[in-house]
Amino acid sequence: MIYLDYAANTPVDDSVLETYIEISKKYIANPNSPHALGKAALEELNKATRLMAQLLGVKENELIYTSGATESNNLAIKGIAGQYKKYGHHIITTPLEHSSVSGAVAYLQSKGFDIDYVDIDKNGLVDLDSLKELIRDDTILVSICMVDSEVGIKQHISEIAPIIADKPHCYFHIDATQAVGKIKVPLDGVDLMTFAPHKFYGPNGFGVLFKRENVLLEPLINGGISTTEFRSGTPVLPLIVSTAKALSIAFEKMEERYNYVSELNRMLRDALAQYPKVKINSTDESIPFILNLSIFGAKAEEFQAALSDNGICLSTKSACCAPGTLSRPVYALTKDRKAALSTLRISLSHLTTNDDINTFLACFDAIYNKLVK
Repeated sequence: MIYLDYAANTPVDDSVLETYIEISKKYIANPNSPHALGKAALEELNKATRLMAQLLGVKENELIYTSGATESNNLAIKGIAGQYKKYGHHIITTPLEHSSVSGAVAYLQSKGFDIDYVDIDKNGLVDLDSLKELIRDDTILVSICMVDSEVGIKQHISEIAPIIADKPHCYFHIDATQAVGKIKVPLDGVDLMTFAPHKFYGPNGFGVLFKRENVLLEPLINGGISTTEFRSGTPVLPLIVSTAKALSIAFEKMEERYNYVSELNRMLRDALAQYPKVKINSTDESIPFILNLSIFGAKAEEFQAALSDNGICLSTKSACCAPGTLSRPVYALTKDRKAALSTLRISLSHLTTNDDINTFLACFDAIYNKLVK
């Protein structure tokens, strides 16, 4: 089997899994328990938190542990809305967001919040003039994905942040789930940032929310103080420590992996550009780990199924999207409904080989000639 769906999930690194097992066996107590075993677990938790904070360049008390990026995004967005609604009910986001952001925003809209979607340019970047025009005195949140999960467009966070910075009650949240562990994430001017380790060869079922210490949130989950007052629940020490391990490896190997995947991406782009009914949707601003294309004259689900039957696994859209629906990011970028209904997303890894790419291309060619009318 050839796996080309790394944007949806990555296999856990062997050393990360070993860390998880070791911590699970060695530390059996709740880190919040006051006895000797609890204190030993807490010391290990603090050590892992310290490592993650150092890697990210943030403070230890600015990290909140959750069940995943979806919960982290919901906590950031709904938490800000609940805490700061006295200052306004206006939120700005983009049409490129993951469903855990767009869904949370839609929920708030149903509760009376005013939502605006900032314009994007031909490369998928946030139109800075549009953002400036949209921000109002009652805007309390701007939520923008640093890298979108379908087309892979990387936003210029360092250019967006200053626009928001001079608004005293407006907070800037970035969903960096497809960025952390792959590229550098600038946090200057960022108030909240979301990520999950299963995107960089860490454990599933875990997420992290970075929150500036001066920012308050209305909790989603109540039940007492855990590692923070903003999210209750017993700290899952093996997940915390193995996430720190995965993040450390990802940071150490980041440049090497980026350069390797960039070459694979170039091979794919050059080959797929030869097909007259293939349109590459990923732009010059997309990271190399994601390559999105539309195939005209064939149903995306049929093409994906044919690839799967030949042992090649990839997605049509984000794994969280409902089947048969159009790709919101592709539609926002192209304004072409047919293109947005016929997408394939190839997502790459340092584990992807040249042979994998060549096999995929040979299989793609055969299916293209059979299905495309």
